[in-house]
Amino acid sequence: MGVHLIEDTRQQAGKHGAKHEWFEANGVGVTRSKLAVGDYASPPRVAVDTKMSVQELAADVWQQHERFKREVLLARAMGTRLVVLVENEHGLRCLADLYRWREPDAEMARRSRGGRARPRRIVGATLYKACETMRLRYGVEFEFCAPCDSARRVVEILGEVEDGC
Repeated sequence: MGVHLIEDTRQQAGKHGAKHEWFEANGVGVTRSKLAVGDYASPPRVAVDTKMSVQELAADVWQQHERFKREVLLARAMGTRLVVLVENEHGLRCLADLYRWREPDAEMARRSRGGRARPRRIVGATLYKACETMRLRYGVEFEFCAPCDSARRVVEILGEVEDGC
């Protein structure tokens, strides 16, 4: 393949074994270095920020909105295409799919364990509108895939720029 990418040092080591196994098996070189935006990059033109779930996306868009917005604005200022890749097992494949999605009871219960206050259910239509606003206003792209496809999709996104697509 001959692809080499940079993985942000803030990406938690040991938590992304499946991606690293796929990278290694497919000849993708990985260097760990601090990135201004995203978790994986082929600087300076593209960065991929991976989310392990729709819940993590919701936390970034709502609870950590100012930090997330700063990252998106920084990518735009740098001329970097920022793609947020959301792993999910719900069959979501594009931002529009999020509109009809509703957080399953089991996932909501898992988020409430150990917490003091019972969390509000994540409503897909509301999250869709927030993401769509960020897409239109700031140029950030949102993609969705199954966890088993995440590593391949990161490489494809980074390769799209290298091939001039």
